[in-house]
Amino acid sequence: MRSLVLAALLAATPSLALAELAPAPAPAPAAPTPAPVPGDDDGPITIPFTKYRLDNGLEVILSEDHRLPIVAVNLWYHVGAFHEQPGRTGFAHLFEHMMFQGSRNVDDDVHISMLQNLGATGLNGTTNFDRTNYFQTVPSHHLETALWLEGDRMGFLLDTLTPEKLARQQEVVKNERRERTDAAPYGLANEAAWQTLFPAPHPYYGSVIGSMEDLDAATLDDVRSFFETYYAPSNATLAVVGDFDPATIRETIEKYFGTLPSRPKPEPPAVAPVELASAVELRVDERVATLPKVRVAWHSPAVFQPGDAEADVLAIALSGGKSSRLYKRLVREKQLAQSVSAWQQSLGAQSVFVVDAVARPGVSTDALLAEIDAVLEEVRARGLSAREVRQARNKIETGAVAGLQSVGGFGGKADQLQSYNHFLGDPGKTEWDLERYEAVTSADVQAFARTVLDPDRRVILHATPVAAGGAEAAPAPAASAGKGGR
Repeated sequence: MRSLVLAALLAATPSLALAELAPAPAPAPAAPTPAPVPGDDDGPITIPFTKYRLDNGLEVILSEDHRLPIVAVNLWYHVGAFHEQPGRTGFAHLFEHMMFQGSRNVDDDVHISMLQNLGATGLNGTTNFDRTNYFQTVPSHHLETALWLEGDRMGFLLDTLTPEKLARQQEVVKNERRERTDAAPYGLANEAAWQTLFPAPHPYYGSVIGSMEDLDAATLDDVRSFFETYYAPSNATLAVVGDFDPATIRETIEKYFGTLPSRPKPEPPAVAPVELASAVELRVDERVATLPKVRVAWHSPAVFQPGDAEADVLAIALSGGKSSRLYKRLVREKQLAQSVSAWQQSLGAQSVFVVDAVARPGVSTDALLAEIDAVLEEVRARGLSAREVRQARNKIETGAVAGLQSVGGFGGKADQLQSYNHFLGDPGKTEWDLERYEAVTSADVQAFARTVLDPDRRVILHATPVAAGGAEAAPAPAASAGKGGR
């Protein structure tokens, strides 16, 4: 394994190429300067930031937070399962795995351990339909090392790409699919429902994790083409949030990213929204879980679009706690369901609103569906109470403010800046985002339930365990719902 000390010695050789650059040994951290927490003064909840662009197209978002001597490095590539080609489902996620396999100046499979040895936390990479991200939070005096590692794999991953690396990660991802879908309770049944919502050739047709056939079909040339198309500086945004030196940060970023070659930014697929002409009912054998389940799903407005906030408010009112409408009716009062949940899966092109209920022993999915429909019909007829709307808003705002206490990780400040920038082109949308929830009224939710949650434009999944007497069902088409992130 190439040590950090040896890598640092490369910096003594003058060169314009990132391949010859590595961070110098870091000085001890200075005492941090306290910074106010957004919203502490009951004013607007905002994240101060600066955004600029390098000559090669890389977007950079900087946000200082000196409360602790740590800094988050969060890199988003604007590519996800939505951008995959037919026959290559799961490729964005497979490539996420490839990014940890080493690059020109980083040995194979040591990227994570190098950062862990420096005290990094919140270290991961994730893929959804809309983007792929890589993130870590490091002690402030190791920021340069984190930037060097990200820059090296952005610029020089292909230098060490081999068929053996690809084959190894294909097997890793296929095992993930087996665990999360093929052998997971309701996994294949949920696939069938998702694929019915988004028939081929819609980019959402395949799951984020992909099909076995497509994963097997991936070639080394596919990997190279994918990298050259989507892993360009022009298709990425780097966020650095935390206790960094504002006097030197731009120079450091330029050092590790500025010399990377520019390539054209790829165009996203042009896809029309999907509409169901009528309700579709699926009855599928369940071979893993032992209790019946019903899932009802509708197409809904895309993330941050009108109706998206109303969907979140309604989902909380339906299943966000023991006093919520579906939980109270199905679990507490009538004792028909073992569990019940509702959520808006917010995605960039088109979202999905879902109600999911697992039956108690002896209860049919038809009985669950009838009660779900009764609860939704009450919302369509009378909307929500003012108290329900207020409680939902409070939960949403509490979650947003809680995320702002962290500079990195899932839902932290860096992630929020990236999300707003990715979907809206402006990282500074925190207050706007919360205001759209504040504007939601009972009448708005009622209108959403009447128009979007149309009983005649939905997919209804009945998953009945074979052991519970389910009739032998025809094989379901393979599809899966990857979880979208904000």
